[in-house]
Amino acid sequence: MSEVFDGYERRYCELSASVSRKSNSASLLVDGEEKNKLISEIKAALEEADNLIRKMDLEARSLQPSVKAVLLAKLREYKSDLNNLKRELKRVSSPNATQASREELLESGMADTHLASANQRERLVFSTERLNESSEKIMESRRTMLETEELGVSILQDLHQQRQTLLHAHEKLHGVDDAIDKSKRILNIMSRRMTKNKWILGSVIGALILAIIFILYYKLSH
Repeated sequence: MSEVFDGYERRYCELSASVSRKSNSASLLVDGEEKNKLISEIKAALEEADNLIRKMDLEARSLQPSVKAVLLAKLREYKSDLNNLKRELKRVSSPNATQASREELLESGMADTHLASANQRERLVFSTERLNESSEKIMESRRTMLETEELGVSILQDLHQQRQTLLHAHEKLHGVDDAIDKSKRILNIMSRRMTKNKWILGSVIGALILAIIFILYYKLSH
């Protein structure tokens, strides 16, 4: 759907699983440096998770309506999960609830651990599936890009061959034009010569006629 959203989603699932583990660990500890350190890490992780939720929300709203509806529904689940994690942090960090939380966790520790593990496994499986889908989409896009590149190279080769053919035909047309111009010049020269020869032949015929007339006149007069 969206590689950007998928990246935020994978990171959020990692943070959620990490916060759940650390919250469970902090619940078993009495107040002290180790517990305070865990609580600080949980707060930092929740802040990052908050930012990721906001980024996922912005990314989802920028997509097409059909995709946006699916992502926003998924985002509501993550927001609910984040609120649960925040409530868990308040419970764990409350000074008056330390001992009670410890006893509660000791009594139902196994059930909670199994539930947390199941949730984590579900998140990890979901993230893995999304990652696999994204990888397949990237591979498909890569194949399409390679096919498009090969098609583009083939088209360029065809265009180059057509260009060479057109250039060759253009050169032939120039040669034909030159031959036509040369033929025109020859025809013009021949036409001028024929005209000249006609005048010469006419002059000769006229001279012969005059000579014949002169001879006949001379004979008849004597």
